[in-house]
Formats: sequence, structure tokens, C-alpha cells
Amino acid sequence: MTEQKNTKRGKSRAAAIMGIFAKHNFYANGFTPYELRTTLEDLGPTYVKIGQIMSSRTDMLPKAYCRELEKLRSSVKPLPAETARAVIERESGKTIDEIYSEFSDKPLGSASIAQAHYGVLKDGTKVVTKVQRPGIADMMKEDFVLLKKLAGMLNRSPEEDEGSEALDLTAILEELEKVTWEELDFRVEADHTRLFHDLCIEDETVVSCPKIIDELSTERILTMTFVDGYSISHKDRLEQDGYDCNEIGRALANNYLHQVMDTGFFHGDPHQGNIMISNGVPYWIDFGMVGRLSEANISAIQNLIFALVQEDIEALTNAALAMGTVKGKLNKTRLMDDLESLISRYMSATNLKDIDAGKLMSELTDLLSENHIVVSAEYTMMIRSLVTMEGVLEVLCPELDLFSFLQEKLLSRAKENIDVKGQLASSLESIAASAIRSVRLPGLAADVLRNLVKGRTRITVEAAGYEEPFRIFIDVIKNVVLAVFACVLYSGSCTLCNTKMAPMVDDIPLFAFIGFAVSISLGIYAVKNLIKAAKKR
Repeated sequence: MTEQKNTKRGKSRAAAIMGIFAKHNFYANGFTPYELRTTLEDLGPTYVKIGQIMSSRTDMLPKAYCRELEKLRSSVKPLPAETARAVIERESGKTIDEIYSEFSDKPLGSASIAQAHYGVLKDGTKVVTKVQRPGIADMMKEDFVLLKKLAGMLNRSPEEDEGSEALDLTAILEELEKVTWEELDFRVEADHTRLFHDLCIEDETVVSCPKIIDELSTERILTMTFVDGYSISHKDRLEQDGYDCNEIGRALANNYLHQVMDTGFFHGDPHQGNIMISNGVPYWIDFGMVGRLSEANISAIQNLIFALVQEDIEALTNAALAMGTVKGKLNKTRLMDDLESLISRYMSATNLKDIDAGKLMSELTDLLSENHIVVSAEYTMMIRSLVTMEGVLEVLCPELDLFSFLQEKLLSRAKENIDVKGQLASSLESIAASAIRSVRLPGLAADVLRNLVKGRTRITVEAAGYEEPFRIFIDVIKNVVLAVFACVLYSGSCTLCNTKMAPMVDDIPLFAFIGFAVSISLGIYAVKNLIKAAKKR
């Protein structure tokens, strides 16, 4: 009975979606940026969330569409006040008057999943309570079921388009669904906020974040201390209030790099709306999206930056390979050539301020993708976060550059991690080993020459980067031999036709008949493969 009810509801939702598409008449005029945004709004929270994600993907959509979709972050229709109050009372088990001495029915902000209300607790603590939209979890579940069914029909297998990488839409939606379920459980965000405060806030007079009110935080509501301030996007107001934007920028840059390089736990979406100023102190807010890096991840990033600065191609290649997984055939020579080109474009800058760290890292991930290296999700989120943070600093304090801060941070980490005694012992050991090898070198050279004269030495030559041409060459040789064999077999069959060798088939010897069939088949097969090889060249 429940299954039938769910099926009926799913069909109803599918019909509603088609009705919305028909209303916007997309099939007649296509989607303008405005039409795309309003259509996603009408489709509901799931699609609004997808639109919010798409708003930052200028690599997928034209900038005009991205700018319009950015409005989805702030222009979601708010819940009625009585609905928000009912959710708080149901989740807390208390009435609004029992919890708050003051409660504002007008939301501070309204998003696709929840909206926030200002209040003052009975003890005088100013708070913000985040209220989840009722029924949104069920609606999003139905939407994801429909979307995954559609993705299953649209997915292509690699065999259908040889040589191209298949786009697994179902896997993408499953990952998006996983992130969405975490956002729907406010206890996850509460844990993120507590952990961020404990790990990433060293001095609350320099940089801070809200504190969670545990007794008023559940799966559906989240209550935290109120940050009495405004977004750092209001640069004019910051200057009017007498704040030094460069000082604020330095505090944010240092704290952000402390998150990434020291704790491995960082804000995943550090845009301007998620950074507030209160009494001159920047506050990080909204920890629905966070990133995590292991110590191995951090070391790989450190090695990567050092290799870039030192223009060490070999070290850069090894660091880049450590950041991802090879999918397909890797041409290491091509990868090194591409990385060398990247270094020449960025490291030729005489001033570190000329280096766009976010753009550099984004280009690096694109380069790795082109070389069949899939960067792991941890690095992908870090790079996206880095790009966002650099954009914030560029607007707030263009004189500062994140790459300089990053280099200073890495040098500081390197000094802290140096083991002087261990380094000295290792160096002495290397010197001793080199001395021993140098003493043995003449004897080893004599042994090599002796074995070479006696024919016991085999020299292996690796033609790195030419594996594919060699493979094609070998295939051509094989097919040429096959074609020659087919000609010889055909000629032999013709000779047999002049004999009366039994058994006969229509006055043709059976063996000659078989020879004709086999030679023609082999000839066609060989010629077809030779044509295919010629096209690859």
C-alpha cells in the first residue's frame, strides 16, 4: 500500500515538473538566464540547490547565467512566520515564549533548505535559529529518485563512444544527494561548527565564529550565538566605520591557511556572505560545507607548491601524481611537458602578487584531467575553496595576494618540520655511500666492459612517449603480413583449380573453395585494419 502511495506521489511530482516546464515554454524559446532561474525556483528546493552549485561553474555555463543563478542564494521565498514558529516548538518541545524573551518573525535570510530568525533567549543571549522547511526532505528524496531515473536513461557507456570518457550522471547525482542529506541534518552542521571553533580559532579577538546552543539544536533546527555585524561585501561601510580592510584581509588569509595547512579542516564555501564583521573582528559563519585534508594531503600540497616555486619538473610531476588517481593510459613525457609549460606561464612572474593562486590550481587540475589523472575529492574542494577565498580578498584588499601568504605558511611549516640531527645524519650517510660508490666505480666500469665484450650485457631502451606510435606500427606490420598471407593463399587456391583433386564442389576442388573463402576473408579483415590505422595516424 505504501509503495503504491509513493509511486502515485512520484508520478504526481513528475507531472508537476512537466507542467512547470510547459509554463515556462522552454521548448519554444529556450532558457534565458532569467527563465532558467525562475524555472529552478518554481521546480523547488532540490533544483534551487543544484542551481546554487551551478552558479559557481563558469566552466560549464556562460557568465550571464552564473550571475543570474547567484540570486538563488538570497531570493528564496520565506516561510510564513507561523510555520517557522511551529517547527521550533515541535523540535524543542517548548513554546516560543518559553524559549525567547524576544523573537523576530521576519527572517534574517531565506535559503532553499532553511531560513534564519533572530531571537533573544531568557538569559539575554542573542541567538539565530535556523529553521528547516517542513516536508523538504520528502520532496528532495522524490526529486532525486526522478533525476536518477532520468540520468540512468541518459548515461552512456564507454563502448558507445570509443575514445571518450563516459560521464556518469548517476554517480554525480548520488554524490550531490549525499551532500544534501548532510545539509538536511542540522546536527552535522552543529558538529562542524564546534569542531571549527576548537581547531581553527586561535584568538577570538582576531578571527572568530558563532557558538552552538546545544539544547536548541536538533535535526531540524539549529541555534547559535548571533553575530551582530554585517557582511564583508560592504567594503564602503567597513571604511566608513574606520576599519582597515588590509588588516582584516591579513587576518582572514592567515586563518584560512591555518585551517588548510595546519588543521586540515577548512570552510568549504568561504564567500563574502559567509564572512561577517562584528566590532572589527571577522566571523566565519555557515558550516554546512566543510573540507577535510589528511596530513598526507597537506604534505602533497606543500611539495607541489615548493616544486612550483623551485621550478623542479620532476618533483612537480611526482607531487601532481600524488594528488590523484591515474584513469587510463598515462603518457608521463606529455605530462611533464604540460607541467613545464604551466611553470613557464606562472613562475616567470617577477612579483608573487602577479600570481593568481586559485587560477593556477584550477589550471593544474584541468591539466591533470587532460592527462587521465582524476584529482581526489579532498583536493577538488580545497581548490574550489581557495579560488573563492582569493576572490574575496581580491575585492576586499586587492593589495594583498594569497600566494605570498601561502608561500610564507609553507616555509614556516618546513622550518618546524626540519629534524636537524636526522638531516645531518642522513647527509653524512649519503656522503659516505657516495664515497664508497666512487671508489668502486672503476671496478664496476671494468665489469660492464668485460660483460659487454663477452655478450652478457643486455641494453634496454625505453622510448618514453612513443608507446602509441609503436603500437600502431606493430599493428600495421601484423596486418601487412596477414594481407600477404591472404594473397599467397588465394594464389595457391587458383593453382588447385587447375587440378581435379577430389572432393569437388561445382567442378572446383573443395580445398581450393575453402582457400578462396579464407583468403578473401583475411584480405578484407587486414585491409579494414590498415585503413583504421591510417586514420589514427
